Amino acid sequence: MSSELAHPGRMRPLSGRSLFITCLGIGQICSWGSLYYSFPMIAEAMGHDLGWSKPQLFGAATLGLALGGVAAFPVGAAIDKGHGRLVMTAGSVLAGLCLAIWSQVQHLWMFYLLMAVVGVLQAATLYEPAFAVVARRAGTAGARAGITALTLWGGFASTVFIPLIQALLDSVGWRGALIALGAVNLVVCAPLYAAVIRAEADAPQLAVEGLALAGTATLRAVMGRVARRPAFWALALAFTAYAATFSAFTFHLYPLLLERGFTPASVVAAMAIIGPTQVAGRIAISVFAPRAPVRLIGSLAVIAFPLAILALALLPPSFALVAGITALYGCANGIMTIVRGLAVPEMLTRHAYGAVNGALTAPAMVARAVAPAGAALIWAQSHAYGAVLFAMAAGGALLVAAFWTAAALSRTGPDTTF
Repeated sequence: MSSELAHPGRMRPLSGRSLFITCLGIGQICSWGSLYYSFPMIAEAMGHDLGWSKPQLFGAATLGLALGGVAAFPVGAAIDKGHGRLVMTAGSVLAGLCLAIWSQVQHLWMFYLLMAVVGVLQAATLYEPAFAVVARRAGTAGARAGITALTLWGGFASTVFIPLIQALLDSVGWRGALIALGAVNLVVCAPLYAAVIRAEADAPQLAVEGLALAGTATLRAVMGRVARRPAFWALALAFTAYAATFSAFTFHLYPLLLERGFTPASVVAAMAIIGPTQVAGRIAISVFAPRAPVRLIGSLAVIAFPLAILALALLPPSFALVAGITALYGCANGIMTIVRGLAVPEMLTRHAYGAVNGALTAPAMVARAVAPAGAALIWAQSHAYGAVLFAMAAGGALLVAAFWTAAALSRTGPDTTF
């Protein structure tokens, strides 16, 4: 067993005030805003301009996100081995180039090819690799403060980028907006990741936890032990249901509210509420429940998802109600991001964070990929979002059942021996 695991006092907790977390957090705001939250708004404008249907557009997103799910495990394993700087910096550079090329797209096949690459690059630049980088810096037993602080930064992505993208669409069109978003990745994200992710600054690296000296046999042993825990499979199902619900809601909230009769400005205002309430939820956890078991935090947070979606489906379309619903959704989603980041070390194992988290989230990323296109197909049957909302609510109910099961199965805590 590693001395780092045997002597938790050697862990180096990270605060939101550290330069490392600050730079990583700014990068996450820009990565999420440019590579994820931009798609529904860009796709809506592209569809009108090029005459492509919702299923065609969201089918490309599905392809990209599915390939991102396939890439999640090798990306996590690479970061465990000390390649976080290369993975996240190169991912941002390539993402910037892809967005610039996307701005010139004319043919559907080229759009699908670009979305395939962007999906893989999301797996190299969004929360999962960032969490793994934080876990290496502080050690998995000391990463809670750093991961929580990082999610506080990331929570501003939608607040900053949704109004920004709308302003770009209004002023320079979707092609110009994509060029600007590509520049953000090249000028902001890549330099920040290159500057602060340094293997020599990580916590003491040991064969089991960091896999720095481990071969495939060690990795198989870690994954084999985790896979024999029923809590792993319950968590995988919970995160898969969460990802599908989150993705469908995020990608379709903009057109859904337009369909309900709201103006684009009102929709942007409602969606912009999500970011601050995500941050508010995370701050509440850090202030009022900094040491609460993650299984308890998650068990309470998941209840909000089916409730918020059912309220959106059943209540009359007023801005005040929509604002309240997006606030509830944002708060719960913010808390769930912390739960996702801490579930591996607090509920499963403190070994090989990146690889285990990659394996756990891979099916979730595939679900996140399929959900937008599936919702678009459901919408296409009636050209209305009622059935889509009830499908999302069913996903939220599955999330509740699966996470509660995982919480019950993981009461013994994480595996700390090897």
